[in-house]
Amino acid sequence: MTHGTPTPRADGPRRHPTSRILAAAVAVGGAGALLAGTVPPATAAPPSVLTVAADGTGQFGTVQDAVDAVPSGNDRTVTIDIAPGTYREQVRIPADKPHLVLRGTGGGPDDTVIVHDTPNEAGGSDASATVRIAASDVTARTLSFVNDFDEAAHDYDNEQALAMKTVGDRIVFEDTVFRGNQDTLMTNSPDLSTVSRVYIRDSYIEGDVDFIYGRATTVIERSTIRALSRGSGSNNGYITAASTWKDNPYGFLITDSRVVSDAPADTFHLGRPWHPGGEPDAVGQVLIRNTELPAAVKASPWTDMSGFPWEEARFGEYRNYGPGALVNDDRPQMTDAEAADHEAADYLRGTDGWDPRPDSENGD
Repeated sequence: MTHGTPTPRADGPRRHPTSRILAAAVAVGGAGALLAGTVPPATAAPPSVLTVAADGTGQFGTVQDAVDAVPSGNDRTVTIDIAPGTYREQVRIPADKPHLVLRGTGGGPDDTVIVHDTPNEAGGSDASATVRIAASDVTARTLSFVNDFDEAAHDYDNEQALAMKTVGDRIVFEDTVFRGNQDTLMTNSPDLSTVSRVYIRDSYIEGDVDFIYGRATTVIERSTIRALSRGSGSNNGYITAASTWKDNPYGFLITDSRVVSDAPADTFHLGRPWHPGGEPDAVGQVLIRNTELPAAVKASPWTDMSGFPWEEARFGEYRNYGPGALVNDDRPQMTDAEAADHEAADYLRGTDGWDPRPDSENGD
């Protein structure tokens, strides 16, 4: 993101036997690619499962090729199974291709990695992101998303390099990894007053400056957040930079999670309020609750940004624990009554009653 003055530094349906043939036809887009008697490309539904493998054993060699094979206006679940391997590419899922499931088929998220090394030299966060999801109703499982841009090698400082940017609504990440430094994960929406929702569970997120940021309503649950040291003895970074619309009561919720850090004690902020372009109606909301905090977290963990005081944002904690979980005048704490209205279900519900969490937890 542009910060002003630089700061010191569900499984898809069963695969149909003809899916390989249809996938090739959709990708090529020509009737001659179909066997006689099949439906013409103009009316053919995409296969329910597409396969990607870097070694050539799948239907596609890149994730983007598989996404491109899904027709615009897709209205049913299409699962893209991605074989273990490293895919050095940028992936773009446009708004007119909803209902996709990206699924790594390895034993864990580190087995299947989508990585690129693009900084924000031009084009903003859209150009920088390794993966950008503009569509709604997209799920990713058992995958790593990485931006491995090396600031030191390029003599850059404070250069954003996103691993993931989301814009759509009802996005789910399960058993996923997000690795980067500045601005690792951006969860956003099409415009300030449009609410998009993102649910992240059993995942890992790492970075240093504002590495969880944006205006989407975002729940991070049962996950590990790693705050990376930048070698400073006083300020190593900021976990969050929320730009929540003022009329949206729900911004970022980090719950039942664990923050870890290799930074020295009392050198990391929980967050600061981001007002993009000085927008006064972007009033960040962040609640960190029932989460373990390390000694690296500052005693006064919220701070100002670009002239906007943190006190005017909506920052709070509730029942955190660990060596970094202090209670003082600079750390607003929610009451039990307030916290009862700030559960995961409250953040995700919206106007359509969305709740992507496991059935055993629905109804909180």
